[in-house]
Amino acid sequence: LKAGGVAGVCVDLILFPLDTVKTRLQSPQGFRKAGGFRGIYAGVPSTAIGSFPNAAAFFITYENVKSLLPHGSSSYLSPATHMVAASLGEVVACLIRVPSEVVKQRAQVSPSSSTLRILSHTLYHEGVQGLYRGYKSTVLREIPFSLVQFPLWESLKDLWSWKQGHVVDSWQSAVCGAFAGGFAAVVTTPLDVAKTRIMLAKAGSRNASGNVLTALGGIWRTQGLSGLFAGVVPRMAAISLGGFIFLGTYEKTRQLLL
Repeated sequence: LKAGGVAGVCVDLILFPLDTVKTRLQSPQGFRKAGGFRGIYAGVPSTAIGSFPNAAAFFITYENVKSLLPHGSSSYLSPATHMVAASLGEVVACLIRVPSEVVKQRAQVSPSSSTLRILSHTLYHEGVQGLYRGYKSTVLREIPFSLVQFPLWESLKDLWSWKQGHVVDSWQSAVCGAFAGGFAAVVTTPLDVAKTRIMLAKAGSRNASGNVLTALGGIWRTQGLSGLFAGVVPRMAAISLGGFIFLGTYEKTRQLLL
């Protein structure tokens, strides 16, 4: 709980400006109209509040599911174990992450509006379900991301441990996390763009229905391949650095506590 929470807060607050740039590049009105480089910390209160419980929920689920499933003794089962554990972790964490993400992204493209005002506006016009708009698209983004990131992270740590003859240090785990996160970020960018469009869509619009395929199809027809990979560079940079900070901090904090 503590290790995951500390890791989540560190990475989300340090890399928030990159996340804002990514969101504005992916927004339907375009980067400049969404705010450009102005108000780069718009929406940060939402992230600050949701970050600790979100990351803690993920790692509690991940570690417990991993301990219940077969791993270690049969090496060929380890990737499947990590995939299942990470996927279930994302499903649970998204219950906390999605409301925070909806408010954060709407604040990022409306820097003149406060986080509290956006929260109250969403609740007034859409109710609680408005805060969970994009839950399915977020889960559909996070599960493929985790299916790539966590088995790759664990495999790289095992390989490094085997080559040096002892368990990896926290900084080595962080390097493995940076590589795994960056690779996973690139291949899942179209799903991230679809999730952003769904969360930012006006109530009653086509994308507001939450259908990921509809969102992807609309982006492809209007903007092509470049639209599907909008914001890929800041997303890859943020998640590579995020993987380094997040997984490295998690390992270090866990070692200190245990």
